[in-house]
This record gives sequence, C-alpha cells and structure tokens, in this order.
Amino acid sequence: MAKKIAVHNLGCKVNSYELDVMQQRLAEKGYEIVPFESSADVYIINTCTVTNIADRKSRQMLHKAKKENPDSIVVAVGCYVETDKAGVLKDESIDLAVGNNRKGDIVDLLEEYIKEQEKGDVLDKTLCGNSMVDINHTSEYEEMKLSQMPGHTRSYIKIQDGCNQFCTYCIIPYARGRVRSRQQEDIIEEINTLARDGCKEVVITGIHIASFGLDREGSELLELLEKIHKIEGIERIRLGSLEPRIITRKMAKALSQMPKICPHFHLSLQSGCDDTLKRMNRHYDTKEFKNSVEYLREFYDRPAITTDVIVGFPGETEEEFESTVKFLEDINFYEMHVFKYSVRKGTVAAKLPGQHTDKEKSLRSDVLIEMTGRQSHEYRNSFIGESFEVLWEDVETIDGKDYMIGLSDRYIRVAVESNKANEAGAVSGCISLVTPKGFLKPDTLII
Repeated sequence: MAKKIAVHNLGCKVNSYELDVMQQRLAEKGYEIVPFESSADVYIINTCTVTNIADRKSRQMLHKAKKENPDSIVVAVGCYVETDKAGVLKDESIDLAVGNNRKGDIVDLLEEYIKEQEKGDVLDKTLCGNSMVDINHTSEYEEMKLSQMPGHTRSYIKIQDGCNQFCTYCIIPYARGRVRSRQQEDIIEEINTLARDGCKEVVITGIHIASFGLDREGSELLELLEKIHKIEGIERIRLGSLEPRIITRKMAKALSQMPKICPHFHLSLQSGCDDTLKRMNRHYDTKEFKNSVEYLREFYDRPAITTDVIVGFPGETEEEFESTVKFLEDINFYEMHVFKYSVRKGTVAAKLPGQHTDKEKSLRSDVLIEMTGRQSHEYRNSFIGESFEVLWEDVETIDGKDYMIGLSDRYIRVAVESNKANEAGAVSGCISLVTPKGFLKPDTLII
C-alpha cells in the first residue's frame, strides 16, 4: 500500500513553487497526497525563516505533525533548516532535514530514509549530510520543473535563487545563498509544457528576480521575458517582486511593448525615508524609487504599483516615519504590504540601537494600513464603468449564490455570479464593471 504523505507550505511564492514540484514528484512515484490535517505516514513541511515568528511557526507545524501521528516520518525542508541546523538536529519531532538545494531530490531522500528505517539502523536526520549542501558556498542552481498545472489558470515559475543584497534586517541570503540563475531553455521548456496543459498566466518569481543572469554575463530578465512572450497559449506574464533600480525608462518602455506583460508591478520600497533606507542597506533612495514609478506610469495607463513597507525599523524617528507617510501619499500605491519590524537573530539590524516597542510599531502600522485601504479602494473604483479581461480561478458560494472569482491583469480581484461568468467565457472573458454591489472581501468587486 502506498504511503500517505501530507504536505504544508510556509512562506513565499518561491516556496509555493518548490512545494508544487515536490508534491508532483511524490505523486508520480505513487505516493498518496492527503490533507495536512489528516493522519499520514509522512509529513513534509516546507519551512520559512524570514522572521523569528516564521521560525516559530515552522517549529509549531513540525511539532503538530508529530503529535498527529507519533509514528510518522516528519520532514523539515528549506529555509529554517538552513538557518538553525543545531535546533533542527536536536528537535525530536524532526526525523529528516532537507536543505534548500536538495528539495528536488525529496523522493530519493525520503526513500533512502525509509530504507534505512526498515533496516533498523540508527538514523541520521541529515542522512550523513547527504540531504544538505553548503548553501552559502555553491554556485549550482537546483533544477526543479513542473510537469503539469498546479492550479486552474496560472502558475508560479521560478527563474533564480539566492540574493546578494544583504539588507541589514534580512536573513534570506544566509538561508538561500548567493544568486544562482536558471538556464533560459529550461524555463521556456517548462512554460511550454504548462501552456499545453492549460496554463494562461505565469508569475515570474525568485528570491531576487532583478538579478537574473547577473551570475553569468549580465542581466537576462528582459531577454527571458521576450522569449516567454512568444509562447503560444500564455496570455499573461506577471512579474514578482522587483528591485526598483531595474525599472529604468528604457526598461519600462520595453516592457510596455509586450502586451502580455501585466501592468502590475511590485517594487519593494521598505521605507520612504532615505536615512532609514541607508540603515537598511537598501541600494537606492526615494528619488530613484519615484523615478521608477514615473517611468511605469509614463508607458502604462494606471499601472497597479504595489510595495512592501517596514515600520518601526531600529532608529526610525517620528520625523523619519512622517517622511515615509508623506512619500507614500505622494506615490499613491495600489496596495502596500505593511510589516512591523521584527527582530531577526543573526542579522545586523538585530544589534542596532533604537529598537522600538510593539506599541510604537503598531501605532505606525495602523496609520499605513488605513492609508493603503483608502488608496486601494480608490484605485479599484477608478475602473468602474470600464471593461477588462478576467482569468477565472475559483468558485465561491455566497448567500446561496455561486460566484466565479478571478483576477484582472492589474490584480483586481473580481467576483461574478457564475451564470454571468459563463456567458463571458469559462476561462477568460471581457467584463464590464458598472457599479460594485458590495465586497466579498475588502479587495473584491462584485459585479
């Protein structure tokens, strides 16, 4: 009888992509994938380590799995494994630990562990080191590839791993290693396969996609996008988080000449104050960031500009925070992801003076959350009365009615009664927004 395997993902889009690949490889080998809440023979947790809270959540999920079935094999995979090897090795809930550059070998590693377990040998949870590599001293990109669509209409596509930026608050360069770019032909082959399987939209992701190709001859991101744009069946190309410096006027113009590129750009900001950006070791200032936004708005009609902002960074004065507030109001983002600074052991920022209280961080966070709610609402409503295409992804039942749920190219979430959606087309249709009848969620137009 095939062993039952339950999987759970924590963290970023890259983790989601990698878990999709691992899950497909396990299914192809005959393992039965079951819900994480059920009893399983093996539990695989793809961990996150971006903050101390993420570490704690990773440990909680690992312990929950072992508690669900004490006889199960619990596998810790990924970033938490890389940054707390000592903690992983002494944690009795963890049976097998797999590092970030061995995720693609999950089937072989698991079967090797099961084989050793059946022999009754004393087990090493790193299989004598075979399940780990020195992530900070490797230039090898671990090839992982989806063989079929993981969802209904869109899929994440990982193009690179690692980061060379070393922001003072961030542990990820130590968890993911240096920049390693995937071969373009492998990316194109994967997307062609997914397009044949019904994929309509690809989301380009990685740890620092603006660095794609920099470990070879130079930036290859634009070249790659031009190749993806030619793939038949792919209707949309959505970019993941971008370093703002990559958006020059030349780059914005080139992107605008590829109609499949979604007018939705996530430019990571973190602070609207230059002094704070310097302490964060961000490699741009607010003027450069604003220029990038203006380039995009020059070549696109109302592009959806989204960002990340950290409040309460060590040493952030009231005056610095006010500078950030003014800058954010001036840029007028579609959405901001607001984070309260969280001390991350092992980073430079953890030792900086001027650490803020939770109360101070919460007060500042509340100001920006109110702002982004207002700006986002105004942005979405600016499209009322217009028509645009929606890729339908899911169905939700609300008050006894079935609604098709989908996204516009600008990442506006739309809900339409299923009979109306069917009239427009089951996968893609032109929808005319007249007036919003209400909200399924704060960011969803019901039409």
